[in-house]
Amino acid sequence: MIFLDNLINGISLGSIYAIIALGYTMVYGIAKMLNFAHGDVIMMGAYIAFCALQYWNLPPFVALLVAMAACTVMGIVIEGLAYRPLRQAASLAVLITAIGMSYLLQNLALMIWGANPKSFPSSMISIPTISLFGGELKVAGATLITIAANIIIMVALTLFTGKTRTGKAMRCVSEDRGAASLMGINVNRTISVTFAIGSALAAIAGILLCSSYPTLQPTTGSMPGIKAFTAAVFGGIGSIPGAMLGGLLLGVIEIFGKAYISTELGDAIVFAVLIVVLLVKPTGLLGKPVREKV
Repeated sequence: MIFLDNLINGISLGSIYAIIALGYTMVYGIAKMLNFAHGDVIMMGAYIAFCALQYWNLPPFVALLVAMAACTVMGIVIEGLAYRPLRQAASLAVLITAIGMSYLLQNLALMIWGANPKSFPSSMISIPTISLFGGELKVAGATLITIAANIIIMVALTLFTGKTRTGKAMRCVSEDRGAASLMGINVNRTISVTFAIGSALAAIAGILLCSSYPTLQPTTGSMPGIKAFTAAVFGGIGSIPGAMLGGLLLGVIEIFGKAYISTELGDAIVFAVLIVVLLVKPTGLLGKPVREKV
């Protein structure tokens, strides 16, 4: 039962990484930029949900919607102010801007909520724990919601990008931004929508993360953001199924590494596996090699 318990915990943690990684992979796949402030949007979403529950006494579902709406606006503003002016700039300039935006959000949270960790309300996910195999295996409600949310989001995004007009525009911009513009697609609006969707997913991920690990502070999103980026690269950055696969595998590897090898070396094991995978398959598990025309 210990093996099953670790497996379920790994899938739950991996589901959180997968939801975060979807934001990374969508922005990179369409805008060809790495938004390293994404992890801090997760933290801001969790803080907004915390305020909605603790101070404004809103129902959990309404708190979720408020956090998603706030992060959606935040993502659009970040893209418009920080990234859009650098659309034609060197990738290094965009990278430095993303890191600067990350520290800006962290310090903004520090000014508003302070440095002391806050305990995330358990009322956000009030589903009771389920007992299996005569009570030998117990699955928390937050774990079930996290796994279900990952599956629903993955299916919804796949249908959105494949069936809707906006989703098809995103795929066109991903393939060739110039050609998409000539075909009448509003590239700026498409990229803004991508940031909006990624940031809304960040709010969901932040709430799920803090529901499972209920300590909230300004640096809450830093390490999960880095690991989710690792998951996106692991699965093949730019691929939506790759983000899900990479996140799930990363979560399982981390939990099993901490359980059976070393608690202190759990994070190191995760990144070591990434290095090995990239040495064998540089584009990630589901990534496709990009051929450049000369």
